Amino acid sequence: MSDRYLIINADDFGMCNASADAVIALFKNEKSALTSSTIMAPCGWAPKACRFAKENPQFAIGVHLTLTSEWSNYRWSPVSQGNTASLRDEEGYMWHESVDVEKNASLNEVESEIRAQIERCKALGLTPSHLDNHMGSLYGIETGRFELLQKTIEIAGEYGLPFRCPSKLTPEMFGNTMLEINIDESTVGAAFGQLMGYADMLGVALPDYLIPNEWDGGPQCESYENFREYIYELYKSFPDGVTETYMHPSLECDELKGTSGRWKFRTWEFQLLNDPATRQHIEANGIKLINYRDLAEMRKK
Repeated sequence: MSDRYLIINADDFGMCNASADAVIALFKNEKSALTSSTIMAPCGWAPKACRFAKENPQFAIGVHLTLTSEWSNYRWSPVSQGNTASLRDEEGYMWHESVDVEKNASLNEVESEIRAQIERCKALGLTPSHLDNHMGSLYGIETGRFELLQKTIEIAGEYGLPFRCPSKLTPEMFGNTMLEINIDESTVGAAFGQLMGYADMLGVALPDYLIPNEWDGGPQCESYENFREYIYELYKSFPDGVTETYMHPSLECDELKGTSGRWKFRTWEFQLLNDPATRQHIEANGIKLINYRDLAEMRKK
């Protein structure tokens, strides 16, 4: 059996209709490379995403815990009906950046919001397969506020759900601009070492590695063909164990163009995952595609 396993998660399911339709199309395409996805509970198209998940329980679909609202023209607010003052910026929406969450958010209000987002998705019909986190706002890697990660792991354990957090750290991950680790490696390593042991004690299944692709400069940003070649080489380099990578697939439309300045990259990600050649490339390199339910079963053994 392969020693290399790969989870490809579609983040931002339901952020907008373009993302919802893209993820649904990928799940319906048996030859796509997508294995899992996570829903943004605060966003307007979460009901559509949850309905799809309810009608298709065979897919591994979870909750994309969201504490940030990063776009200029499209914003969202907390789900919790309790006090959320520390989770909001001066305009009343969620903070733009993860560092603002770490600096301002009350731990009690973060906990209430996490629970509210999970419960909203469940009320809309989702039986979540796992949890992950939008923009890494709950990892503590901006300022060292690791109590946010500890609380998230506790809640994942309570719900019996896997959580996206790498149990192993590599030098390459510290240099990855998508992960935005902004404190020193030794501090992160020590904190994560303790918290990963805590997750194991609570039975929270974790991937070994988290390795997203880069979008900050480089030839991969110049054309779809360059991006595809870059991804194919990146996937070939993945280590033994379970690696998760994530994308934000969307369909090209005016809605998406009005939402994200990086809309083109999201359409490329959809095109790549929808192409049967991508799945063939992964499997030809001895990598087995799995989803988060598979990971949960593997960690029981």
